Amino acid sequence: MSKPKIRSTPDTTVRSRRAYFDCRYGQLHVRTAFPATGGFDEQVTLLCLHPEGASSRAFSDFLPLAALQRSVYAPDLPGCGESDPAAAGGEFATVAAAAVADLVADLRLRRIDVIGLHSGAAVAVELALLRPALVRALVLAGAAPPQRLALLGQQTASPQVHRIDPAGIPATPPGRSASELLARMDQALGAPGARPAA
Repeated sequence: MSKPKIRSTPDTTVRSRRAYFDCRYGQLHVRTAFPATGGFDEQVTLLCLHPEGASSRAFSDFLPLAALQRSVYAPDLPGCGESDPAAAGGEFATVAAAAVADLVADLRLRRIDVIGLHSGAAVAVELALLRPALVRALVLAGAAPPQRLALLGQQTASPQVHRIDPAGIPATPPGRSASELLARMDQALGAPGARPAA
């Protein structure tokens, strides 16, 4: 009698890294997480943009959850966290979007989804205006200037824009709030919501 074969389950380990990337303002500190498989053959890469005055730590609990199915990047925007500041002057969203555009070019990403948390939503919209062919979908968990959103809608290569209610999602979503943010994002994008709870 032969022994039954034991089916191995795929490795669901998420790998996390931190690195620095050059941008027009100096260096950006970036947190990344990706599935053990590498993440590049799965869903579209996700870029996470934190609120002004915060840092990529806002996504500390969110990254390992989101990275089960795709590669995820969360930069410290210029002047935040461990990233170099931009020169004086310029609106935060515009300056941050330019730095993030440099980051995605350096990473050679061809298509991304972007989630903007609170004031990070305005940065997400500016990035989509700068690089419309790059951004497939925006998930805005915060307010973005209506006139900039209207301008985005007029572009030929306009991304899908999904708004999710930021109520109950703090600027630094811990455990359960990170799971809630992920569930709201998945629902907005039409992605499967079968995720582990934090």
